[in-house]
Amino acid sequence: MSQIAYVETTGGVTAPRGFTAAGAVAAIKYERKDVALAYSDREASAAGVFTTNIVKAAPVLLTMEHIKDGIARAVVVNSGNANACVGPRGLDDARAMANEAAKLLGLPAEQVLVASTGVIGQPMPMDRVLSGVQRAVAELSSEGGHDAATAIMTTDTVAKEAAVTVELGGVKATIGGMAKGSGMIHPNMATMLCFITTDVAIDSRLLHQALNVAVENTFNMVTVDGDTSTNDMVLVLANGASGNRKISDEDLDYVTFATALEAVCLKLTMAVAADGEGATRLLEVRVQGAATQHDARLVARAVASSNLVKAAVFGKDANWGRIICAAGYSGASFNPDTVDIYVGDIQVAKNGGGLPFSEERATEMLSGNQAVFTIDLHNGDSCAIAWGCDLTYDYVSINGSYRT
Repeated sequence: MSQIAYVETTGGVTAPRGFTAAGAVAAIKYERKDVALAYSDREASAAGVFTTNIVKAAPVLLTMEHIKDGIARAVVVNSGNANACVGPRGLDDARAMANEAAKLLGLPAEQVLVASTGVIGQPMPMDRVLSGVQRAVAELSSEGGHDAATAIMTTDTVAKEAAVTVELGGVKATIGGMAKGSGMIHPNMATMLCFITTDVAIDSRLLHQALNVAVENTFNMVTVDGDTSTNDMVLVLANGASGNRKISDEDLDYVTFATALEAVCLKLTMAVAADGEGATRLLEVRVQGAATQHDARLVARAVASSNLVKAAVFGKDANWGRIICAAGYSGASFNPDTVDIYVGDIQVAKNGGGLPFSEERATEMLSGNQAVFTIDLHNGDSCAIAWGCDLTYDYVSINGSYRT
């Protein structure tokens, strides 16, 4: 990312001007907040990136249709049920969610985007869902960002929020976001649900372009378990309430905005990785010296998603052989005889072979909240970073009974 200044702030999706949000209890699966709503008080440019899984949930298909004109004002989300693989009823139920929110907010249904997360293959309990939508509309508040972030959680252990402020032509502007993601996470766009709001005025084409770049460098570089969900999406609404001169060219204001947008995405990405199901520590894989960025990304993602590497991180075992093995099957082009590997600041391999190192110090490096591996391919100037987490007994326990 460019070294353009931005300042972290609080408030999540309600940090930008003109946005309210809510999280309501519908008891879709449990007695908890499980319907979220984010709303702009004026028309907003909209952009989205969606799962590449050929099996797409009904809300993904509906939102892809609604966002085509690049305009939206609200996002309604439920947790506890994915509304996926339930036949034609799925689209009817997704439309019903959009229609209910639109009616209560006084909007065209096409300006309401819809998302769902939870169990696949079960019909939505629409009486409860629609009651939740009604309560969420009634509870909209400029302080409701955290409630909304809580309502989209499934197996997440913490709500994930981020916000930053920047200056655009002397005008203060804000970008806020919330995300959910803990399991069924793998880099293949978008790897979870994420909703971003901003009071920046920007052309929808450039908004989509900035989002694509940010996603490629952040959400597409995170993995928990190698599963790309049927429901993944990242959405951004930009309502222009800051009063900045509308960004319509790739000028300095665009670069500033794009940098701040990526910063929000990065913070949410790392929060998703750190909260992987059953995880005890965040894994960061840094690759440098690659011939191309594509190669760097391939290696970083392969290492971060290797079950053997992840298990070694859980066991605090500096098993560098698993790291170079994963790099080798990543599809990247490099010479194995020039590869150096570090665990934290300890070099454990040089020119593709092992070095003497202190196992005790290496274990210390793997005992904190974050484990960092650095792989230098000595094959060029490109680099990339991927994020993941360790693989623990609790991951199996959580997913062994997820549906029931």
